Amino acid sequence: MEKIKTKKISCPVCKKKTAWEGNPWRPFCSERCKTIDLASWASGEYRIAGEKVKEEDEESSEAATNAGDETEENSGEMGKNGY
Repeated sequence: MEKIKTKKISCPVCKKKTAWEGNPWRPFCSERCKTIDLASWASGEYRIAGEKVKEEDEESSEAATNAGDETEENSGEMGKNGY
């Protein structure tokens, strides 16, 4: 009888070896490690390298937001995508 090999991976959070197939939390070993990773992204601990974005001053940003809201409210028509 031939033994079936299960692919093992290392959890990115705790480095514990875990099976790939049948693992509902993959690539993590558990729901706990999955949640820890999500929290790290949400807190800004993990970042993707890239160019810094210029920050607009609050007035121009707020004016653009309000202008977009008024346009949608007054148009009464659906947009190009039907939304």
